[in-house]
Amino acid sequence: MADRSIAPDTPELRARWGNFTFAQSWADKAKAAIARYPEGRQRSAVMALLDYAQRQVGEETKTQGWLPIPVIEYVARELGMPVIRVLEVATFYTMYNLVPVGRFHVQVCGTTPCMLRGSDDIIATCEKRGMHAGHTTDDGLWTFTEVECMGNCASAPMVQINDDNYEDLTPERMDAILDALARGETPKAGTQEPGRHTVEPAGALSTLTAMVNENHDYRGEWA
Repeated sequence: MADRSIAPDTPELRARWGNFTFAQSWADKAKAAIARYPEGRQRSAVMALLDYAQRQVGEETKTQGWLPIPVIEYVARELGMPVIRVLEVATFYTMYNLVPVGRFHVQVCGTTPCMLRGSDDIIATCEKRGMHAGHTTDDGLWTFTEVECMGNCASAPMVQINDDNYEDLTPERMDAILDALARGETPKAGTQEPGRHTVEPAGALSTLTAMVNENHDYRGEWA
């Protein structure tokens, strides 16, 4: 799992992030998120504001972003919440990074379906590039995390890198994705299997074949 410890609240951290405020574009998004909730329920927007704050930090640091303590305090002030309540949210959900991460956060699923389909080989591919669980490479490019199921079992093995999923992986396909990202390119997200579009069967359909071209009603046939 990702390192869930919190970065120390140091004078250096305060000097860098103590005056954090939303840039106008993120402030507009935050205002819209808060407005979705009725009066007195604005705290319900806490997850959205934490996400926006992390993304702004990512823009400023050219990484995937993370949440320094002063930034968490800022979100708390924006919503009129005790800091501890915001911290509880940030520490519970692994979508929030509590320590600095690299430009690309490589999260490899190691749960049983992915493991049976070769996730160990995908992890080995990452390790050959100097990635190790819970750490960021010296060049600041990659942060590596092994995670539990992310719901792509039908197209295992898979990884999530920043906001994109990459599925039906082999070591060669994983290398190609990482090479493209390192070059500043945007590789195709989703399945990497030629001819496959989502998570439809890799071979021919064996059931519900009448659903291919129309919303076929099978109920009469099952009676």
